[in-house]
Amino acid sequence: MEELDRPAAVAAKRSGSPKYNECAKAPRVDPKSGSPLLLLSPEEGGIRVCKPDEDMFYETTTDFSGYRFLASSGKWFLVVDSRSDLYIIDVFSEDRIHLPPLESINGGLYMVERVGSNEFKVTLIRGILNGSCSVQTTKYLRGLLWVDDENGDYVVVWQFEQGQFLGFCKKGDLHYRDIPIRVDVRREFRGLKDVVLKGYSLYSLVTRNFIRHMDLSGGQDGFKDVSVIPRFPMWMPDTPRADFGTEGKKVISFSDRIAVTTSGEVLLVFTKAYEPFCERSRIFRVYKRDPKELDPNTYDTRLVEMESIGDEALFFDLGITVPADLTLGIEPNSIYFTRNDRFGHKNICIPCLIDICVYNIATRTVKRFHNLSNLNLKDAQWFLPS
Repeated sequence: MEELDRPAAVAAKRSGSPKYNECAKAPRVDPKSGSPLLLLSPEEGGIRVCKPDEDMFYETTTDFSGYRFLASSGKWFLVVDSRSDLYIIDVFSEDRIHLPPLESINGGLYMVERVGSNEFKVTLIRGILNGSCSVQTTKYLRGLLWVDDENGDYVVVWQFEQGQFLGFCKKGDLHYRDIPIRVDVRREFRGLKDVVLKGYSLYSLVTRNFIRHMDLSGGQDGFKDVSVIPRFPMWMPDTPRADFGTEGKKVISFSDRIAVTTSGEVLLVFTKAYEPFCERSRIFRVYKRDPKELDPNTYDTRLVEMESIGDEALFFDLGITVPADLTLGIEPNSIYFTRNDRFGHKNICIPCLIDICVYNIATRTVKRFHNLSNLNLKDAQWFLPS
């Protein structure tokens, strides 16, 4: 790990809607480990770190303009800069880990060549369609990150917009490997709708709504497909519960994503936003597999809706649940949300909507942070500094 200069973080606490250029200087404040924070990316560039419940903002003196923050794990963020180089950065200390260039991918079905500052030629070098190629840009590059704070191990996963593979590397790797998602993949597991990284486990919701499970800890190709062939896809009920209080309202955004619980169970999370915004303008539905699916006499089953996730909180940006802890500000039976397409790619028919909120599953109500309402943001994400 390369250690750089450590500019002090500053914090400001103010009433009303914050303006970034009005932050008052203060001694360095270290966020409480494990407390939910927001990383905000304003349209004018740079970043701000916010604890919205306390209207507290942390600001680094380093200018992060030109960086795009793709994913987080603890205090670490996966970022891509204006030259399409990837790093893992601690925004509080500004320690950073340089990652291999995107074009270093090797040993699989694809070759990547840099053809511009943010353009890459991707060529299939094995298989029936050998030689087919496309030009991809990093404008909509997506990424996932996991860092083990105890020993410094890490896993990085990325994908080009509508790409045909996932690129990944681990600590010590000098190049990326590819995980095909269409070519040389069992039919049930082709395609990609969403993906979650939890430790060395990579869970994918594929086009046919099955769950593909990859173990990135080793194997001949650097990974092993440990998917269990399910009897049924992740099908939601045919007649979901009615959305109280949304009658006559216009739907402006919706998506279905997956999340992995602390016990390793994969959930399907559906969300829908209505216009205009109010306490009940966004709804969530959380589903799990029906236990009846284990019965060999059952030939058709749907997921069952969960009325509660218990003493856990679901962080939509991370795709995981964590134990609730009121001393850290982690509310039980809640969903922390910012946007519905963190890894899912751009869809011109379903525009991205940044909606920073905490949803209570029991009361089906939304808590928003009015001190953030006037900010002009291009991105935001919850994270849990360790």
